[in-house]
Amino acid sequence: MSPSAEQNSNKISPYNAQQNFAAMLKDSINEVNAAQIESDKMTTRMINGENVELHDVMIASQKASVSLNLTMEMRNKAVEAYQEIMRMPV
Repeated sequence: MSPSAEQNSNKISPYNAQQNFAAMLKDSINEVNAAQIESDKMTTRMINGENVELHDVMIASQKASVSLNLTMEMRNKAVEAYQEIMRMPV
């Protein structure tokens, strides 16, 4: 196979790239949501007096917080990049 034919076979279409990116974002948001739900469950169990360690509750809470903060920073950077692209002269 020639180098140009090999390059063409490795290329992904813009539609497929968009779908892959959207799926990745959706999966990431679902993971953040799962961390938030787990933190809420652990907190509720502790409040109800169930056998749960305080440090486990705090760890789950911090994981959820860090995940959410990372997601928000990524969103901010994406919006900032979009705004910068829109300011570019054509």
